[in-house]
Amino acid sequence: MLAAAALLAPATAFADPAQTYYERAFVVAAHARCDLFEPGIDRALTAATAQARGAALRSGAVATDLGAVAARARARARAVSCNDPQLAIVRDRVDNAFAGWSRTARMTFPGEARPWLANRTDYSSATWRLMQASSVGASPVTFGIAGKDRGSELMAVVSWYGRPRPMSARIVLRDTTKIPRPWLAKGNLVPEAGRASYWAAEVSTAEATLLSEGKRAGDAWTFPAAAAAALERLDPREAFAVEFHFRDGSVATVPFEAGDFAAGRAFLAMGML
Repeated sequence: MLAAAALLAPATAFADPAQTYYERAFVVAAHARCDLFEPGIDRALTAATAQARGAALRSGAVATDLGAVAARARARARAVSCNDPQLAIVRDRVDNAFAGWSRTARMTFPGEARPWLANRTDYSSATWRLMQASSVGASPVTFGIAGKDRGSELMAVVSWYGRPRPMSARIVLRDTTKIPRPWLAKGNLVPEAGRASYWAAEVSTAEATLLSEGKRAGDAWTFPAAAAAALERLDPREAFAVEFHFRDGSVATVPFEAGDFAAGRAFLAMGML
């Protein structure tokens, strides 16, 4: 357990990603049993555990193997007494390790090609809380969670270059009920028969603070909350896309990477600063 505490610092390089995931999963499970931490540390641990899982998958670990790793961590946590002196030491070390992280406003969650950028700074104007940048042709597209004050929504903001405006937009990704295993085809989308889609609920003029650098106008497409939950279920190495559908029947497909979207949302759940 004392060795575990050394691996729990948020800045630790993932020398052994699966072992790091085990250590963090163990402490999360021990906290669930013994109520070890304040809510802020609890949420920081949740984010860090999701981040460790993503790092392990990108290093080549198999999802089913990581499921077994998490099961071992939970079993170990069940076997430890909540009054164990070593657990108390682990609790104190984790408190110290994550206290600084709970006060961190910005984080980058690296991916294979595209990172997620997270920002917990509390602005009164609209800002990206969690975002990933992409493009279709010469048109920049930003996707993620945005809002102002303490509200936020899942959206895509696009500034079109030399094209008419689309009629509709949707997120397309693997349907985990049809294809349970991750679709890891070098950034390619899962075949049509295995896809789920989430259509945008509305479109509006994007606020200036959400536009890509150098752009003066754009459209903001807002998606349902269920789409965010579906993204969290993807393997970090999987691709998804935002499709824009035009009146002439053409479709502009914008590629994105699932990456550590789940870890980024858990980081945001720590609250605004």
